[in-house]
Formats: sequence, structure tokens, C-alpha cells
Amino acid sequence: MHRSEGRFLTTHVGSLPRSPRLLSMLLAKEQGEKVDAAAFAHQIEQDLNAVLDHQYKAGIDIAGDGELPRIGFSFYVKDRMSGFGGVAKRGNVTDFAKFPDFAALKLASGSKFAGSKSATIYQAPECVARVEYDPHQAAARQELDAFAQALGSSGVQFRETFVTAATPGIISTTLLRSPDKAPYASDRDYLFALADELRKEYELIVSRGHVLQLDAPDLALERQIMFVDRPLQAFLDRVTLHIETLNRALINIPPDRVRLHVCWGNWDGPHIDDVELEPLLPLLYQARVGALSLAGANPRHQHDYKLFRRIPPPKEMILIPGVVDVTNNYLEHPEVVADRIERFVEALGDRSRVIASTDCGFSTFAGYVMVGEDVAWEKLRIMSEGARLASERLW
Repeated sequence: MHRSEGRFLTTHVGSLPRSPRLLSMLLAKEQGEKVDAAAFAHQIEQDLNAVLDHQYKAGIDIAGDGELPRIGFSFYVKDRMSGFGGVAKRGNVTDFAKFPDFAALKLASGSKFAGSKSATIYQAPECVARVEYDPHQAAARQELDAFAQALGSSGVQFRETFVTAATPGIISTTLLRSPDKAPYASDRDYLFALADELRKEYELIVSRGHVLQLDAPDLALERQIMFVDRPLQAFLDRVTLHIETLNRALINIPPDRVRLHVCWGNWDGPHIDDVELEPLLPLLYQARVGALSLAGANPRHQHDYKLFRRIPPPKEMILIPGVVDVTNNYLEHPEVVADRIERFVEALGDRSRVIASTDCGFSTFAGYVMVGEDVAWEKLRIMSEGARLASERLW
């Protein structure tokens, strides 16, 4: 995994805007409609070429495939693993209950999220049988092959590439274990089974030369869903279990080939019950990863940079802070971006271990967007401009 040597590198968290044509195909597939495989592959190719070009022009150093072939950053697992069925009964975030005027405003704008009892955009299945990853890894291989082909034909060069994957923790708290049907007696058993199966995808991604990004909203977001009425320590104990499980899945992968994204949920709301980062950091540092990706630009977490003075990460761990917000269409000024980067460097005390990024993805679920596509690309460009300004000051 590259460090910022000579200047600040830039990246993003993963999901990028999909074209209307690709989006319609993904939604049709999710609804069980037949979609021509060749036409779908061709559309993926076109969209990949476009997002690679946009990333290159925006000045992104560490690029991704935008999660284009997936219905969602975590839901895609149900299409690559057996053992799921029915509908999981997942709770929603507290913002909509605590701020009914906000909920009404979101409903009026057509948000399905606001009117749902679940903190997911689509209906998530639950675990009803023993989970098993596709032994042929067909979907994962197709996605990686398409990315490789697009990179080869684009003619552009990036410093590094990354591919995202869901963690056992976010799967266990989204595609919930059915207490009546699943063969696992406890969530711990379910988590370990997920880890052993997802390991196959993780190792495949790294074997293709990409950095593996693991998406883990469960390590922060679940405090206000599954653990909202329970003591903080109960949630922290669950985080510890999820980290243990994650390390089990990463046993064969060098830490410097993995980065971990921890998230409080990607929606434009009050976030009134976001758990504080401070009690989480010592637990997150136990993960066998080379970099930690966290939000640092949105109004609820802009102050978190101060924590890295008092609770520094392991000396080999890179920090990938969000320096642009992905939930609003306000364009940050490059000077604001530069200031945010510099604050993290000052707190960490090592400029080479800071890589500029976004708070989260721009389209974590297909069709769920809060930022216009043209604004999203401009945010990435401005982020690169801010990184350049910070580099001029600190190098």
C-alpha cells in the first residue's frame, strides 16, 4: 500500500455514480427480471471506462471500479453466497423518530429510507441455511476481469487500485441470522462461518493486485440500530467480536494490502445518535489492516481529528480521512480541503501516513444518491486540488 511520499495521495471510499442505463439493468435484475448478460457486460464496460476517465481527470491516485456491477455495497453478497432467503427484520436509524419534521421532509422528497422500518434501501434477506460462497467465484471473477480490461484499455495510469468487499460484521447485522431457520446457534457461529466464506473473495481481490477495502459500517452505525437501547459496553463488546472475526478472514493477507472503512451511515440527516469515535479507536486498531478510513468532513465528525493526538494509531497504520462530504451538493473550497488534511497531519505527526479521501461512497446502493453526478466528479477534483495545496505547504 502506497504512502504519501512527496505529496498527498488521493482516493475515495468506493461507490461512484452509475449511468441511468446501468441503473435500470441493476434494478431489473434485483426485481427478478431477465437481463441480457451480454448487454449487461457491455454496459458495465462503458460505465467502467467512464468512471476511470473521471477519476483520472479528477486527479485520483488510488482508483476503484465504483462498485458498478453491485446492487449495494453489502447486499451483493446475497448474489454470491447461498444460505439466504426471506426478509430480515432490521431496524432503522433514530433520526426519523426523533425528528419527525425531518422525516416528513425526506418522505416528501420521495425517500424510501425515511418511510421504512429498516435502515436499508432494498429488502434484505436473512440467513436461513448454511452459508457457502460460490465455489466458482463467478460474479467476483467477472467483476475483477471487467475492471482489469477497463484499466488495460483506458491508457491511464493510477498509483494504485482498490476493490471493496463487505465484512462479516456488516453482513451479520444486515442479512440477519434467522433464529428459527439458520443452522447457527449464535451470532458468533454465524460470523465465523461468514468469515471463512468471505475469505475466498478477499484473497481473490488481493491476488489480482488490488488493495482490499473492507466496508464496516457495523463498527459504528449499529450503535443506533441493534444496540440503541443497550449499554455502550454491549456495543463495544460486539465491535470486539467483529474485529476478531475480521482478523480470522484476513489471516492469509498481509495487513499492508488491506484498508478498513468504518462508517456511521451514509445519509443526509441529523445523525444525532452517532457513537463517539473515542471508545472505538482502540478496538479498531486491533484490526489486521494497514489503513483506516473514517469520515472527517461532515459536521458531526469534523472534530474527530483531535483524537489522533491522544489515541494515535499503530506506527505502521495509514490514516485515510474523509475531507469532502458526500451527502450534500455544497462544493468544498480547495482551501477547506487543504486545512482538513493539514489538521490530520498535525494530529498524527506524520504527513506520509495521511491519504485524502471522501467521507463515504457516492452511491452505496444503486439508485440511492444525494449528490448530482457532475457535482460528485467536481468534489473529487476539488479534493485533489486541496491535496495539492496542502502538499505545497507541507513538502
